[in-house]
Amino acid sequence: MSTAAQAIREDKLLESTGISIDRLPMLRMVFDRLATGCADAVRQMSTSPTYFSVANVQSQRIGDALNAHAHNTIAGIFHSPEWDSRILIGFDRDFVFTLIEVLFGADGSERPYKYEPDFPDDERPYTPIEIQVAQALCELAAQNLKAAFSPVADVSFIFEQIETRMYFAAIGSRSNLAVKSQLLVQGLDNCGQMFVIIPQTALNPIRQSLTRVVSGHTTVKDQRWTRQIQTEVHKTEVRLQAILEERPMTLGEISALKIGQVIELQASPRSPVRLQCNDETVFWCQLGQRDGSYVLRVQDSANQEQEFFDDLLSR
Repeated sequence: MSTAAQAIREDKLLESTGISIDRLPMLRMVFDRLATGCADAVRQMSTSPTYFSVANVQSQRIGDALNAHAHNTIAGIFHSPEWDSRILIGFDRDFVFTLIEVLFGADGSERPYKYEPDFPDDERPYTPIEIQVAQALCELAAQNLKAAFSPVADVSFIFEQIETRMYFAAIGSRSNLAVKSQLLVQGLDNCGQMFVIIPQTALNPIRQSLTRVVSGHTTVKDQRWTRQIQTEVHKTEVRLQAILEERPMTLGEISALKIGQVIELQASPRSPVRLQCNDETVFWCQLGQRDGSYVLRVQDSANQEQEFFDDLLSR
């Protein structure tokens, strides 16, 4: 197979499978940098403290991501020439109301801005001033998102339009996969949500750059932090797979299999069993029986655990 054909096939495979957020640590750091940048920018425009934090980062279909914010939201659509793709930065109504209060100098002692007894708050349309503030916030967030991506990619985001109906927000086919990050903003005892949706096709070209954390300087390990993260990592629940043997088969051989047919294996009860976690071999085991059930006895380590910790903590 030619190099070009192999690259095309790999791209198709990447597009058909969701991005594993856990395998792209730099992606989470990008959104952490976005939260920090937005908090610093708002702090320079207001005396009231405002806090931004990342609630979650997940892989979703574009349609599902938009449907989750179908009501009471407003969003800006941006085009990225470098990615040849569009992204969406949106806010819920509480986010807009909170930032309006903060930016216009409220100190929390007044009646909340969103209070309107004669008009249900979740039904009235956005006012022109709210739309203008939301657009300014979208552009501010886009500038900080560009800075957040700078360690891994030189990318820009050009504002195109404001959309209040998520059903009509067009950033790609609704069946395509995307990465969605939700951020929380807290200010004046109020809390709102901000969300960023980036199609997976935009991130695929920089996928390798997102697998390792980029740092401009070397830092000394914090021993207390090292012990803490090791403790927390050890509490993580994982799924193990015990593999006795694998054998290659052609598609024709698989299609010719019949019910009741016996597939012969070269393995024996003495053959080593490979114990895997997340497609990585962690131990070699011996197969046995106890009380009528199959059991495994660990014989040898694959030395993956210490390599994992050294790689993680070196970041």
